[in-house]
Amino acid sequence: MYQAIRPSSSRFLTLRQQRYHVRSWGEYRPGMVPLVLVHGWMDVSASFQFVVDALQGERFVIAPDWRGFGLTRPQGAGPDPTDYGPVDHYVSPAEYLADLDFLLDALDAELGRDSGSAIDLVGHSMGGNVALVYGGVRPQRVRRLVNLEGFGLPATRPAQAARRYASWIDQLKALERGELALQQYDSLEGVAQRLIKTNPRLDVAKARWLAQHWAAQNESGRWQILGDAAHKVVSALLYRADETQAIWRCITAPTLSVEASDDSLARWFKQGEYNLDEFHQRLTAVPDCRRARVEDAGHMLHHDQPTAVARLIEDFLA
Repeated sequence: MYQAIRPSSSRFLTLRQQRYHVRSWGEYRPGMVPLVLVHGWMDVSASFQFVVDALQGERFVIAPDWRGFGLTRPQGAGPDPTDYGPVDHYVSPAEYLADLDFLLDALDAELGRDSGSAIDLVGHSMGGNVALVYGGVRPQRVRRLVNLEGFGLPATRPAQAARRYASWIDQLKALERGELALQQYDSLEGVAQRLIKTNPRLDVAKARWLAQHWAAQNESGRWQILGDAAHKVVSALLYRADETQAIWRCITAPTLSVEASDDSLARWFKQGEYNLDEFHQRLTAVPDCRRARVEDAGHMLHHDQPTAVARLIEDFLA
């Protein structure tokens, strides 16, 4: 199994009725700018361990488990770590923005920093989308911004709204019936093999290390992915690419957008629905944005090439 070079410490904060799990690396000293890492969909904060291990400089690093992922669950939830509460709820993407803002408030108070002090923010995939929007919503709180494979979604049209609402309701009913439940595994090794199946570049040692953070035993003794099945429900609201770009125009932090050599969008969407060229055009809305590419890597580029990703982050933050 992979051996962490810089082991993390864990603690829990109460934020917006959630018992938020926060992972940290390093020691904070006055004057430091905290580096905040936010993970993607169906992922966990421990996912950044390999990149943190590859950092050369001394940094104080914070990474939360988003609500309904990892060890973050509603306040007062029962002993089963895979129980995230009622199955009839839907998590709006806007909730992540509020959670991040509340987390930074708590961080400022804990570290004795002035309220609203700036941080360096790195987000992967869904976390990258959140980070970009947060950079426009709270521009004064972000000193440097790094987006790892956060592409947003295909643009939508108002005519799609009726069908989207209907789909949302239908999926809520499917969730209630247990039809969207996350897969379970007989062993931790089975979880590791699932990670390798999703990402063939992931070596066995790293997969086994990630598996113990990515899943937990439920009350029946089986290993279950640490994620709320409610996250599988489609958003009730259409994705407004024009609205997102308008928010991005408010970003004041220098921004770095990093892509993997594998084209994730070509695998996720039908030809002509959404592609890298359209994403690059959208990025022109960010006032100060640079782009970088990591070779021999897929969507989980922070697992595939952690050293290359760490170098890009550190060079940019410097």
